[in-house]
Amino acid sequence: MNLHQFRFVQEAVRRNLNLTETAKALFTSQPGISKAILELEEELGVDIFVRHGKRLKRVTEPGQEVLKSVDIILREVANLKRIGEEFSKQDSGRLSIAATHTQARYILPTPIAELRRRHPKVQITLHQGTPDQVAAMLLSDQADIGLATESLADYDDLVTLPCYEWSHVIVLPAGHPLASVERPSLEQLAAETLISYHPAFAGRKRVDQAFAQRQLKPNVALEAIDSDVIKTYVRSGLGIGIVAEMAMRAEGGQDADLVWKPAGHLFGSNTARVAFRRGAYLRSFVLTFAELLSDRLSRGLIERAMGGPGNHYAL
Repeated sequence: MNLHQFRFVQEAVRRNLNLTETAKALFTSQPGISKAILELEEELGVDIFVRHGKRLKRVTEPGQEVLKSVDIILREVANLKRIGEEFSKQDSGRLSIAATHTQARYILPTPIAELRRRHPKVQITLHQGTPDQVAAMLLSDQADIGLATESLADYDDLVTLPCYEWSHVIVLPAGHPLASVERPSLEQLAAETLISYHPAFAGRKRVDQAFAQRQLKPNVALEAIDSDVIKTYVRSGLGIGIVAEMAMRAEGGQDADLVWKPAGHLFGSNTARVAFRRGAYLRSFVLTFAELLSDRLSRGLIERAMGGPGNHYAL
């Protein structure tokens, strides 16, 4: 058996048992993958997959156990490479970050700039996606570190730590009647046309829950993943925006034509979390970057979390 066979099996499962997509992802041929998997099954003496003709239909019970071992082996191979790079290349290498748009746009610029100042030889790749996509990139080793508000703590194979808390704000055109109201109510917002995030992003679930608890049905005219897009449509007169506070604070909140008001009293607070794949070896500059994200994160805390449950630390 060899690492190529392990990678073929792992990627086939990631690609929903579609060997055509597996071959494309691994830049090889479908017949070659099929042959390699059959040879591995023959050597192990068990079927990893149930087949219908040449197609893979599902993973067998022994196949589930094989996959667990394959994941561990490939994770440790990746760790060996990182350890080698840590000591052979010292401060050079690549940092791959996965984050939602809000985090990438408003939170990451300062820590990324500081990391580059401290480690100018480190190349940085920034991936953006939904919280679940951030988790998937961590689990597949596409990313070293992830940052999002939703979902990350739901994955057992991720170690997650609270990074910072934030609240929503209400954004209005300067001339809107509610601009003079110090603390708008949910009832007042429910009577307006609203523009907010897609349900998978930036604490939108808390917004929906707040209205539902008061038995109110908000009129959401537009959903977006980008705070700047929401502000653009507020300016156009489409409605009132509900955005993350960092979208207004990032540049000092200086939008002459917009007024924004804290909405923590309406929707509560949200916790952004930083995440790593459980069992991954974290290079020194990855730990440095995590420390730059929040003064609540320290190298020692992260190392303790990586060695334990890792999901039960408070801010």
